[in-house]
Amino acid sequence: MSNSMRALLGRGDECAVLDGLIEEVRGGRSAVLVVSGEAGVGKSALLHYAVESAVGFEVVRAAGVESEMELAFSAVHQLCAPMLDRLELLPEPQRDAIAIAFALTDGPPPDLFLVGLAVLSLLSAAAEDGPLLCVIDDAQWLDRASAQTLTFVARRVLADSIGMLFAAREPDVTFRNLPELAVGGLPEKAAGELLAQVVRGPLDRRIQDRIVAETRGNPLALLELPRDLSPTQLAGGFGLPEALPDALLAGRIEDSFLRRVAELPASSQVLLLVAAAEPTGDPVLVWRAAALLGLGMDAAHEAEAAGLIDLGGRVRFRHPLVRSAVYRAASADDRRRVHSGLADATDAELDPDRRAWHRAQSIEAPDEEVAAELERSAGRAQARGGLAAAAAFLERSAALTVDPSRRAERALAAAQAAYQAGAPEQAFELLARAEAGPSDDLTRARASLLRGQMAFASGHSADASSLLLATARRFEQVAPKLARETYLDALAAATFVGRLAKLAGLPEIAAAARTAPADSGRTRAPDLLLDGLSLLITDGYPAGAPVLTQAVSAFRRGDVAAEDELRWFFVACHSAHDLWEDESWHELSARYLELARNLGALGVLPIALAQRVGLHLHAGEFSAAAALVEETSAIAEATGNDLPAYSAMALAGWQGRTAEAVPLIEAIKRHAISRDEGMGLSIAHYTSAVLFNGLGRYQEAVAAADLACAYPQELGFANWGLVELVEACARSGDNQRAADAVERLVRTTDPCDTPWARGVEARARALITEGDDAEALYREAIDQLGRCRAVVALARAHLVYGEWLRRRGRRVDARSQLRAAHDVFVSAGAEAFAERTRRELVATGETVRKRFPGVGARELTAQEAHIARLARDGSSNAEIGAELFLSVRTVEWHLRNVFGKLGVSSRRALRGALPGADGMSLSAGARSRTASR
Repeated sequence: MSNSMRALLGRGDECAVLDGLIEEVRGGRSAVLVVSGEAGVGKSALLHYAVESAVGFEVVRAAGVESEMELAFSAVHQLCAPMLDRLELLPEPQRDAIAIAFALTDGPPPDLFLVGLAVLSLLSAAAEDGPLLCVIDDAQWLDRASAQTLTFVARRVLADSIGMLFAAREPDVTFRNLPELAVGGLPEKAAGELLAQVVRGPLDRRIQDRIVAETRGNPLALLELPRDLSPTQLAGGFGLPEALPDALLAGRIEDSFLRRVAELPASSQVLLLVAAAEPTGDPVLVWRAAALLGLGMDAAHEAEAAGLIDLGGRVRFRHPLVRSAVYRAASADDRRRVHSGLADATDAELDPDRRAWHRAQSIEAPDEEVAAELERSAGRAQARGGLAAAAAFLERSAALTVDPSRRAERALAAAQAAYQAGAPEQAFELLARAEAGPSDDLTRARASLLRGQMAFASGHSADASSLLLATARRFEQVAPKLARETYLDALAAATFVGRLAKLAGLPEIAAAARTAPADSGRTRAPDLLLDGLSLLITDGYPAGAPVLTQAVSAFRRGDVAAEDELRWFFVACHSAHDLWEDESWHELSARYLELARNLGALGVLPIALAQRVGLHLHAGEFSAAAALVEETSAIAEATGNDLPAYSAMALAGWQGRTAEAVPLIEAIKRHAISRDEGMGLSIAHYTSAVLFNGLGRYQEAVAAADLACAYPQELGFANWGLVELVEACARSGDNQRAADAVERLVRTTDPCDTPWARGVEARARALITEGDDAEALYREAIDQLGRCRAVVALARAHLVYGEWLRRRGRRVDARSQLRAAHDVFVSAGAEAFAERTRRELVATGETVRKRFPGVGARELTAQEAHIARLARDGSSNAEIGAELFLSVRTVEWHLRNVFGKLGVSSRRALRGALPGADGMSLSAGARSRTASR
């Protein structure tokens, strides 16, 4: 019986799971599984079983190698190498991203998730020819870029005939939420059978039971440990510690392998060390290095005869523990000698980075030449999007740098790369090294900037704004341009902190920024943004609005460097709605979203989506907002990150769906407090106010709106909270409080002088005014709001005007206004406001039925509805897949389900089957209705 069959003794349940996975893929659906367990438990044997079972499949493989974890995308390249002839089938952005990542071409660094989408498309193209099985062994040793890419793909496969099998000792957070098969030791009976097959000669039953118990049924331990026991020990004199922890068990197995290695000639031991230090498994390279070290073929014969290694078409160790045992047990001098041979054997033109890495491992003392070579390798790795690799190269480069100041600079660069790669612990450690070394003022300030950025990324927003403020002040003397940029960073961070600031809040940062020295060059769009925002916060809207308007206009014109766009677009979009500039908000949020999508920047994309969702909600484009909420969910699922559901909460609140909105609001409040995100609290309170005003629960709306606008420096959200507070107080009979809120609102709207600002101001004044003056204000509000994108505000102006008319006994006039409002609310999906309006219409004597979307549309899942809307609006399957990080085949599968549920047979028929038109036609329709009146 073969070793692989022995390893499968007692694995009936596990094999059944793998059989199910293979059949699922054979039937045209994707399947993913992470097989986890301690070293030697039989994970690789189970993967081999799956491969043997996958008759008729194309099988592609990759394996993590501990010594190769610093080389970006190495495992992805292993997996995809057999399929690179299909690259031409990919859309151009994906094709370019994967070509750059694999160093097949030059270009700007691709975003990690654009590479992931390219790999997904490549696997999907391969699966068109038949079922595909991807086998990734030793996943705990995957390089970081490969681990993130492959788990991204695993979360997005669905309707392709693709199976993905990972084996890992202890899957880390990268594998979170993927299906897992935990593999433990063999059952007692199977373990005894396996042990009996290994031991030649008598085996005392009590000894057998003890070996099985103390190895906990680990198959490799059962196969290897008895080799070191004498017949006498096996017959009754065997003794081991009462319990072997996992690490000790792995160590005992490694020791067993090492004893077999020690019996080999010295030349064979060195050859094994060469193979252990060379992670690609390239026999040509191994033999070239062996020749340089004076090793001959006889060294290989002995190692192969011992069953420790196979030096055929690819160098393979019997088990990964052999590789790790050989490498770890070698002396430092032997490892350096072997790495030196491998460096000399590696082609400097074809593989300069692996050569540089071997050179770095071959020396002990600092060496500037090697350090500089590593720094160049880091640059190449970063250009391919391999930030984790860049960090590793730079970390080793810093360690080998002679000059202390230069060492600090390289350590800082390594920390920056580690931070960007999503490795915060490594980044903090490297940053501490950089700060401990001698450096100039500029380097110290850069280190301080990185510490602030890392604090913000880690969820410590309050700490971040304080650190960034301190950093900006440090930059003032050495780099005025960087000082101004850092002040803007600090303001952006403080915008998130809002009311929860502990030390440096928006007023303090804005006041400091006002005194920052001007850059000697021309005034840039970010400079205008900093000046306008700071002035607005410190001196109010009359002083700051004109400058901030110039800044927003500069961003609209494109007067901003390409490298600054992604960094500052959030602040520019936020400033646009602070100024009640709906057209600017529309244009900037659309460009921000397009830029983030084109770059595949998933770290920024959720923020860009949230900005666009806000615009869609105010514009009454709830269908478009829902699509972006679903896209945000797709990103969270694809990346395995738990993103706060701000957009989902806002949508549910505006829709008036209490059962959905209230739990989300409470969850967001908890999240915001835990992360010092006062802006999150403001959004939650504002959403509550909108929800309760829609439901007609005005006292609750007053309480929520009061909290929403309690921190005026939050600008846009506080301003919107005032609008809700005016209506809630007016409807609650608290006219004085409503009047105070109007006064506060006018301070923000009057200096802006946009249709949106004039409209909400007129509506607010009308709510606290009596007689003919009120009617004139209502009409002015409707006229102004009809000239902008604030469709829901327009409908609400019609609503409150209709309510006012009905209370004055003018039922016919009231019906006209209320019908206009009701049409918009129903079309948008603002259910609470629609019901509030319907009740008013009924009170005028009109009969109004509740309207609901078609039964089929209600059966669609959120993802199906999103895909259906995109298809309805003309997006191709490839475009839909790129937007939602799905393969084309998966999009096709979803559309088939959509057609079945809606009872249609073509994309053209979707327009009639789906409730509501696209967002822009809704806005246009609302404006048309207003103009006709």
